[in-house]
Amino acid sequence: MAASSEPGVVERVGFRISEIVERWMPSPFVFAILLTYLVYGAGLLATDSGPVELLEFWYGGFWAFLGFSMQMVLILMTGFVIAYHPRVNAILQRLAEIPNSGAQAAAFVGFISMSLAWVHWGFSLIMGAIFAREMGKVAHRKGITVHYPLLAVAGYMGLGLTWHWGISGSAPLQLTDANNIGEGTGFEFLSSTIPAAETIFHPYALTLTVLSIIFASAVLYVLAPSGERAKGITEYVDEAELFDSVSDGGTDAADASDPVDEPPAEVDDVPAERMNNSRIIGGLVALSGVAILAVQFAGQGLNAFTLNAVNFGFLFAGLLIYQRPAYYRDRFNEAAGAAAGIVLLFPFFAGIQGIMASSGLALLLAEGLLDVSTAATYPVIAWIVGSVANLFVPSGGGEWLVVGPSVLQAAQELGVPYGQATIAYAVGDAHTNLLNPFWALPLLAITNVRAREMFGYAIAMLIALIPFLAVALYAVPY
Repeated sequence: MAASSEPGVVERVGFRISEIVERWMPSPFVFAILLTYLVYGAGLLATDSGPVELLEFWYGGFWAFLGFSMQMVLILMTGFVIAYHPRVNAILQRLAEIPNSGAQAAAFVGFISMSLAWVHWGFSLIMGAIFAREMGKVAHRKGITVHYPLLAVAGYMGLGLTWHWGISGSAPLQLTDANNIGEGTGFEFLSSTIPAAETIFHPYALTLTVLSIIFASAVLYVLAPSGERAKGITEYVDEAELFDSVSDGGTDAADASDPVDEPPAEVDDVPAERMNNSRIIGGLVALSGVAILAVQFAGQGLNAFTLNAVNFGFLFAGLLIYQRPAYYRDRFNEAAGAAAGIVLLFPFFAGIQGIMASSGLALLLAEGLLDVSTAATYPVIAWIVGSVANLFVPSGGGEWLVVGPSVLQAAQELGVPYGQATIAYAVGDAHTNLLNPFWALPLLAITNVRAREMFGYAIAMLIALIPFLAVALYAVPY
């Protein structure tokens, strides 16, 4: 249906912010470099560390995330591969037919992205990006006016709001592992692990998740540009590419009945190739992995939710879906490009964390904010701590190792439950992903939108969420 020619206040503000950001925001790589210098300067001014010492902190931390980087690469690539399976892609194409306006399209993409992020942030990031692209294609075909950069933001909302409260959330999962709370971790004061039932699956976190998805979807709806302000997908993607089944990862919805789980090329009739493409071998390995994970959960219950368990589950679930080992391997090769940004930028953010942790800058930041809190306001303050920390080190697990001990010690002193403190912090960590383009790199590659073209609306979403999150964290009981 036709959109009104007169934009609302929210739409005008969002459009203006988008114009400013599009003019001034650098690439994610340059953003990381500038942020490195900013943290280095803050270390010089706020700590006793000297210039050479800070450089040593930076160099010492540069490779500290290698193991965690591999976990992040794997969680992203497993999500990518499953999301790009032709049958999954066909489902997205059918869902994209539902909205009848640009506002509905933005809200619906955001709703799907945020809901999936609770399950798996990597899956949500890739699915959200693909769904935004498919929604843009369907809108172009049906003549619906949509603003494609806002669809990209909607696809990113899972990373920008709900991921850290779900079953792949770094901070809650780290606290379920006894190896993360022992001597030398900073969490020695904890007498035991904190189960997921007190964080991820607690009614407090579940209530916040539901309310936030509803509110953010409504904001996306009213934020959608209309009329000539809306730029469709053909402004960013060559129209000749839009219906290319290879570049889009699958067939069009009209071809969904075809045997899309077949490999894309003929298989040589030799023993080696028959084994490489054997459904029996692939299915046997996949079922073995699923069985091992089932045994883990049967024995440990919710305590089995760890980052490695999530990666393990999605790795073997992907093989179960694709079945043929060679086909699965080929899809991983295609997913490698989406992870390139993590491989390049993660060492730089690890270096930033090295400065933050070793100079004491992270603790100064956390303690300064926590000193002004009370038991009633503590969840809001913990949210602010997570928000600010994430601006400097956009790694939920990495920054929690640095700031988490201060957050939980303050909670202990104020009598605030550890689970509530962790979730409140996680809300802040996710929230300011809407300001940092680091985790959007795979989405930018899939949607063909530049960071500066979409992050104006991401920042508008961040601002709109501030009063809502502050009230929700203060008012929702634990």
